Amino acid sequence: MDKISVLASGGLDSSVLIAKLATAAQVYPLYVRCGFAWEDMELDRLQSFLDALDNRNVMPTTVLSAPSRVLYGDHWSVSGASVPGANEPDENTYLPGRNIILIALAAVWGSTHGVSRIAIGSLGGNPFSDATLEFFESFARALSMGLGHNVTVEAPMRGLHKDDLIRMFKDLPLELTLTCMAPKGARHCGQCNKCRERQLAFRNAGVVDRTVYVG
Repeated sequence: MDKISVLASGGLDSSVLIAKLATAAQVYPLYVRCGFAWEDMELDRLQSFLDALDNRNVMPTTVLSAPSRVLYGDHWSVSGASVPGANEPDENTYLPGRNIILIALAAVWGSTHGVSRIAIGSLGGNPFSDATLEFFESFARALSMGLGHNVTVEAPMRGLHKDDLIRMFKDLPLELTLTCMAPKGARHCGQCNKCRERQLAFRNAGVVDRTVYVG
């Protein structure tokens, strides 16, 4: 069976991607700790989702580390303060170079574990320069050259939007995923940009949102 690593965040997009790929491949979820405020809660939600999925093709989660406080300083992602609200533009949620860090670590891990394919849950409409198919292809070539190990970076859901995913995978335990920048325990804050995006996606998909929101 083919092997593929998936950059897993515990969010709806990457969790659906794991379930999707596990129907035909052996999936290795990779979670990268960067020092962001929400990571403990993301890891908890990721494990809850994978436990509920109960697919023998999904391997135990590997946790990698790339401490980024020195890069981001007092950025809201590290401090947890002034998190972009529901009405703020997506541009305010940008974490510079995050995909570069995630993909590079996944490539190095794959080169030592015999896994050439890397999948990322990037969706259509993502406006950032490190989330384009062109970037994924060119970065994969550079990583392959530098590691002496074939690397491919795949974004199987790049042509879809979040409401498409919800509609297509509504039978999965989506309420166990976490798409929030200021979670309160296992609950979504209900006030941030990502919570608003999630709420709208369920509404547009015409699917009941079983997510628990604080506000």
